[in-house]
Amino acid sequence: MFANRAQAARQLAERLQAYAGTHPLVLAIPRGGVPMGTVIANALGGELDVVLVHKLGAPGNPELAIGAVSEEGTVLTHPTAQALDVGSVYLRREAARQLRVLRERRKKYTPERTAISPAGRTVIVVDDGVATGSTMAAALQTVREEHPDTLVVAIAVAPADTVATLREQADEVVCLEVPDQFAAVGQAFAEFGQVTDEDVVAALQSS
Repeated sequence: MFANRAQAARQLAERLQAYAGTHPLVLAIPRGGVPMGTVIANALGGELDVVLVHKLGAPGNPELAIGAVSEEGTVLTHPTAQALDVGSVYLRREAARQLRVLRERRKKYTPERTAISPAGRTVIVVDDGVATGSTMAAALQTVREEHPDTLVVAIAVAPADTVATLREQADEVVCLEVPDQFAAVGQAFAEFGQVTDEDVVAALQSS
């Protein structure tokens, strides 16, 4: 178990030292990935930004991910959507709703600039952990379309099947813990407080 996100980030930074001389672009997934991305970017001499993706919630159960959408409008669905027989009309509406949220977040997070281009760069996509992997998969597809030189995933915890899937989508996956019994990301942290939009803005401004 990790004491907090900062401790997990320091451990990830140690595992990522091979990229320290490449001035990597560290793309954190808000909001929980941002405190970790800040630590990793500082440790590797990298540049910090956010990659904006949001999960698509199931009908009547918004906490259950059935897919994800990126700020460019890329939509990925998870097998859960098919298992729940979620209709295409609901998926389109949910994707449109979350896309509006993402575009408002971009205006709030980086009001004076656009997203930093990952083209030709070593890109490290960071989150505190993943469950189904839908959100991370949408982030990776979005970044891959911008032609990075190397695409790396850095996460503290994830189930084994999700890690295996992510390895098919990234050039490297660094995951600190792969528990036999995965329940939730937060269970891997003694302290797992909420990260606010204000925290994200402060981190990006200070970087």
